[in-house]
Amino acid sequence: MAVLEPSEWLDRELYSRQLPVLGAPAMQRIRKAKVLLSGLQGLGAEVAKNLVLMGVGSLTLHDPHPTCWSDLAAQVFLSERDLGKSRAEASQEHLAQLSEAVQVLVHPSDITEDLLLKFQVVVLTASKLEEQLMVGTLCHKHGICFLVADTRGLVGQLFCDFGEEFIVHDPTEAEPLTAAIQHITQGSPGILTLRREDKEHSFCDGDLVTFSGIKGMVELNGCSPRPICVQKDRSLEIGDTSTFSPYLHGGTVTEVKRPETVRHKPLDRALIQPRVVAPSAQEAHRAHCLHQAFRALHKFQNLHGRPLHPWDPVDAEIMVTLARDLGPLKGAEEEPLDEALLRTVALSSAGVLSPMASILGAVAAQEVLKAISRKFIPLDQWLYFDALDCLPEDEELFPNPEDCSLKPKAEVAAAATRDLNPDLEVTTYVQVLDHTTEHIFGDNFFSHVDGVVAAVDSFEARHYVAGRCIHYLKPLLEAGTQGTKGSASVFVPHVTEVYKGPVSAEASENVPAPVCTVRRFPSTYEHVLQWARNEFEGLFQLSAETISCYQHRRFTSLADVDGPQILTSLQLVMGVLRVRPQTWRDCVMWALGHWHLCFHDDIIQLLSHLPPDKVHEDGTLFWSGPKRCPQPLEFDISQDMHLLYILAAANLYAQMHGLPGSSDQTVLRELVNLLLQTDPQHPAPVLAKCGPEQLKELQEALEVWSKGPPLKPLVFEKDEDSNFHMDFVRAAASLRSQNYGISEPVDHTQSMRIASQIIPAIATTTAAVAGLVGLELYKVVRRPQPVGAFRHTYLHLAENRLQRSVPSTPAIQKSLAPPFFHPQFHHLEWTRWDRLKVPAGQPERTLESLLDHLQEQHGLNVRMLLYGQAVLYSTQWSPESQAQYLPLRVTELVQRETDWVPEPGLRVLVLELSCKGEEDNTAFPPLHYELW
Repeated sequence: MAVLEPSEWLDRELYSRQLPVLGAPAMQRIRKAKVLLSGLQGLGAEVAKNLVLMGVGSLTLHDPHPTCWSDLAAQVFLSERDLGKSRAEASQEHLAQLSEAVQVLVHPSDITEDLLLKFQVVVLTASKLEEQLMVGTLCHKHGICFLVADTRGLVGQLFCDFGEEFIVHDPTEAEPLTAAIQHITQGSPGILTLRREDKEHSFCDGDLVTFSGIKGMVELNGCSPRPICVQKDRSLEIGDTSTFSPYLHGGTVTEVKRPETVRHKPLDRALIQPRVVAPSAQEAHRAHCLHQAFRALHKFQNLHGRPLHPWDPVDAEIMVTLARDLGPLKGAEEEPLDEALLRTVALSSAGVLSPMASILGAVAAQEVLKAISRKFIPLDQWLYFDALDCLPEDEELFPNPEDCSLKPKAEVAAAATRDLNPDLEVTTYVQVLDHTTEHIFGDNFFSHVDGVVAAVDSFEARHYVAGRCIHYLKPLLEAGTQGTKGSASVFVPHVTEVYKGPVSAEASENVPAPVCTVRRFPSTYEHVLQWARNEFEGLFQLSAETISCYQHRRFTSLADVDGPQILTSLQLVMGVLRVRPQTWRDCVMWALGHWHLCFHDDIIQLLSHLPPDKVHEDGTLFWSGPKRCPQPLEFDISQDMHLLYILAAANLYAQMHGLPGSSDQTVLRELVNLLLQTDPQHPAPVLAKCGPEQLKELQEALEVWSKGPPLKPLVFEKDEDSNFHMDFVRAAASLRSQNYGISEPVDHTQSMRIASQIIPAIATTTAAVAGLVGLELYKVVRRPQPVGAFRHTYLHLAENRLQRSVPSTPAIQKSLAPPFFHPQFHHLEWTRWDRLKVPAGQPERTLESLLDHLQEQHGLNVRMLLYGQAVLYSTQWSPESQAQYLPLRVTELVQRETDWVPEPGLRVLVLELSCKGEEDNTAFPPLHYELW
């Protein structure tokens, strides 16, 4: 596979999670698709979110109805400030921010036949039955795929009409069957024998197959799909091979999937003769009852002009009667309706639940992708999902209509806290804590708190809370968790450094295969991928950390090296270079040498100890069963994976040493050819033995390396294609697969799927971090305390690690101005906790008196004064402008230059300044201009 162009990196980064599922051809069709989505309540928002994240070409939103309070229950893109706005317009910006690659539009008027013709797929959510029938009829007429999705409380409905002859190119998610070939006979029919480990295959009579990688009988490679017949001994008849070249060795047989045709009825017919997705007759009857329940809910709204009231028994009985009067469904067994089920649906139908919207929204979006990509079998045609098991089994415990008033989450949490400790005074706030609510969480609020405990779930929120604590000089206790990793930190004004944000942790490792299997006897692609990941970590992370640790130590014997693995790590990173790399050429030379070591020299050495014909005492071959006999590779610059390995390894080696790399493949090919001509054999990049001479050589190399800057360990990051991390792992795994004759995934994204790792969030880490924060709280309330009393704590429960450290003291910044500006100013020092205070004046100060005060009291010769982005004063202004502004009161000036309106009770105006003689990036303490 060719090395990726930069334009492809973006797509692979954006869609790295779904490309392994859908494949590149389907993804290309999705990127070109145009979808219309009508209805932007909770369910519609979930459908829209999924479609944007999955990369449809354009998504047009339709919902002119104004946002109301009930929409906020499950519509993730709406908030109180959107009340009264159309749901579609209020949601558009948020959805567009999810992906710049997707065009998100709004259609503000009615849906017409001309509008529908612009789209390949149309989705209706939370719509009336009359609209569904009208739009469904037009879509079926014009061959437009049509979906209806709806949720009512704990019951959901999904309908698909993809036309009367919809062809599915790839019906299943399963990868095509593949197997390694042992032998193929010449004859009619030719008989294909599989390798021993693949004999228990799943091929069936009539399956279509094709072939690749065959040596000798090359006529089969890439041939048109051939039908097979499975023999009793599990060999395969593959048709006439009598005229083909004799088979030599190797090759893979691969299944070719057959397309399938799906036929759907239009909604008006499917409504009275539904085909439902159900695993059993009992579930089918339940689905038919739910189908009638939805029809009755539509009829109730049509008759009464409103939906059912929540948990209203009168409305519920009316709805059950309407369902009973609908009559039996065509094609369904005439069983009586489950009226208890209908009654429960009716009572709970007014609820809007985000989990239900999430589930149905996901399934509906997946059906849209099926319609666009023609991959996977679509629904046939109705799907009903209910979670009525979430309700109490005892109907006496069902809510009453009066119980359905909403309660803020903060108030519920406060009530639970009071139950734990009735003597604790708890005040609740339901407003968001950000810059939009500083009129609430402002000077008066923070003057009544002694500190802040932050347990927020985003870096943006953490930095905002930390900024408020710096502004008001309040201690901050900050907690964070990520899987089994957790941290508890404390930040105290003028005692510790300020909050700077946590470093993201790397994902936990999957359970590895046995080391010997991965290193010497791999049999699956997962094994070689794990080997490649280990290579990355050993070469570019652990080796840098090891050299940094050992470069100043003296070695007199092997015992000083703390084990052979440390010696190997040191040797590998130095490679063919006895001195540190200085140029890109040095890095390429190291990469080329390491290629020869891994994929040629190591294999030859292994085969010298374990030759291909080695047998056990019982006469069986050593290289049999899961043990694949490897073959050394010969370097070939024309092979894409050979070049990709050198490109990635050299760039990573350069990054580790702080050198510039290169992605120019043309220049790289020329350089590699030059290096091969200079040294065709290319030296192996490790020391062969571990004797005294090698230790001496190692010591000398370490002394040379210790004179340069420290090496930078590279932590594996799988989600950024441009950093060469995944390129190295993919190329290394591919080459290792070629060594051992292991079939590879068809593309880069499948490698990423196998390499992907997800960390769960667990309660144990949360509980431990909460306890650690509680310990620091004891110290904060017992102020003042020296910095040595406090602890930052990091824990990793999976590795039994608990690390505690004393926080750093505040970093001190100093003025750079020469002393002739002002002697006092020249010696100014400050930290992030400091501020310049200007006391309130009576009457209020003018700009001129403020500048005079700063020079007289603080020795500051102000060059520029700002409020936010607004410039209040600058020495670059003309004398006329300065004369105009200097007499103005400061608050008058701020109001004149901005839209600022002082909030009642505001005590301080925060200004920023720069001074003569300082660099532009010098961050002075904020200027707190007191108002009263």
